[in-house]
Amino acid sequence: MATNEHLPALAAKISATLAVKPEIFITHPAELRILQPMTDEELRQFAAKRGWDIVRRIGGRQIEFYNNAGRRTER
Repeated sequence: MATNEHLPALAAKISATLAVKPEIFITHPAELRILQPMTDEELRQFAAKRGWDIVRRIGGRQIEFYNNAGRRTER
């Protein structure tokens, strides 16, 4: 998986938001730059490991994360 020193901070932000909302939309260019080097498979593994689902939209300019109650959450 692609490594980025900012990925843990972004994961924490996503996790905190998903704790109170059903989804989070990543649209900020700086946050997208953290995720864009990841392949689709790496991004899905990143999400699945944390119990999330993802959807890429608008040609990759928006990535949506959702809680997936059927997946095991690892912290």
